[in-house]
Amino acid sequence: MSLPLFVQIRCTPGTTYKVADAIALREIHSELYSTSGAFDLLVKIYVPEGEDIGMYLNEHLMGIEGIERTLTTQTFKVF
Repeated sequence: MSLPLFVQIRCTPGTTYKVADAIALREIHSELYSTSGAFDLLVKIYVPEGEDIGMYLNEHLMGIEGIERTLTTQTFKVF
């Protein structure tokens, strides 16, 4: 079983809804939230077992227009 990644996304001003729609259309996420603070969106992603995390994110997420910056947190254990 793969553990989730949490990716915080900062969008170019005025593009948050377009970025969220693009993520939703790709169906790569488990959950997607708008957030306050330094980042605009929080997405929970389960990367398929055996996949390279960096390559997976680059191929499926980072090419979305309007993403300005990301912060990815990898999880290791469920309590």
